[in-house]
Amino acid sequence: MTTLRPFRISMEPNLQRKIIHVDMDAFYASVEQLDNSELRGKPIAVGGSERRGVVSAASYEARKFGVRSALSGVLAKRYCPDIIFVRPRFDRYKEISQRIRKIFHEFTDLVEPLSLDEAYLDVTVNKKGNPSATLLAQEIRRRIFEETGLTASAGISVNKFIAKVASDYNKPNGQKTVNPDEILDFLENLPIKKFHGIGKVTAEKMYQLGIFTGKELKEKELDFLVNHFGKSGGYYYHIVRGIHNSEVKSERVAKSVATEHTFSENLTSEIFMSEKLEMIAGELERRLKRYDTAGKTVTLKIKYSDFTLQTRSKTLPYFISDKSLLFDTARELLYQEKMKESVRLLGISLSNLNTEEKKTVAVQLKFEF
Repeated sequence: MTTLRPFRISMEPNLQRKIIHVDMDAFYASVEQLDNSELRGKPIAVGGSERRGVVSAASYEARKFGVRSALSGVLAKRYCPDIIFVRPRFDRYKEISQRIRKIFHEFTDLVEPLSLDEAYLDVTVNKKGNPSATLLAQEIRRRIFEETGLTASAGISVNKFIAKVASDYNKPNGQKTVNPDEILDFLENLPIKKFHGIGKVTAEKMYQLGIFTGKELKEKELDFLVNHFGKSGGYYYHIVRGIHNSEVKSERVAKSVATEHTFSENLTSEIFMSEKLEMIAGELERRLKRYDTAGKTVTLKIKYSDFTLQTRSKTLPYFISDKSLLFDTARELLYQEKMKESVRLLGISLSNLNTEEKKTVAVQLKFEF
């Protein structure tokens, strides 16, 4: 029999928080359309090409054809023959992201960025003195549009999980509030594939078990879910009951730092791969020094011409950050075993970092949504 660890139920009045999840709409693609009027209203893909590479983001016009992030450029062109490939400009995306985060901090200091285009905000107690998280979300979205010309969507509820799910509910340029008394109905009627943390493979497995909605997931016992999904089973058991107690952390410390390159031509020689790795190690060193970070575990990422992915890792007894040690370790991993195909991508990441996560204490009170 599975033993339940004690959980705090977020819906209890004395523990109730007010969380907003803000998610920019097709951020990279929208920035490109904002900066280039000739791209507006057209299907575009940021990253990739019709020959190779992977799509980083797709405009809503391209999404109608099934083009999504992580799709190969070849398939994107096949799905949407008129698609326009645009090279990513991460400096520009970062610049706008910083402007958006500045807006967030005018409302609360409890801001947890997930990426350049999304973040959690705890507005239980906020700088505007506004008890309505719904109205705050509207104001935040209005400010973002006025100051950047870009639209954002938002989800509002008592915890991060529900807010995250809700932000996708009325996309693009919309928002959804799930009030405390609506949570159970909202989750029971939600399709399993809409649950944050349940990917395509897990969803297919749930379908085979007769689980298609939150209601059917909720009917399963904890032991059943743990037996079929391992530790994740406990997570599913609690989230479908609205229980998710992760706090908004104002400082997120990266668990790893990585650099990778997709090549215009596949590499077949390990000598050429070694040359590329040295360049990648140099880029990674610059990133690590910028953040004053070092780590012990080096991971080599290899994507072959048939799109299969392989990683090889080695943990050192000491922290490293300089190019020579990164390169030497990555090269050792490269020669660890023979390549099975030509290589289209190489990457090096460093984890097991010398950083400590700073915890923030969220104030938890009860207000009207």
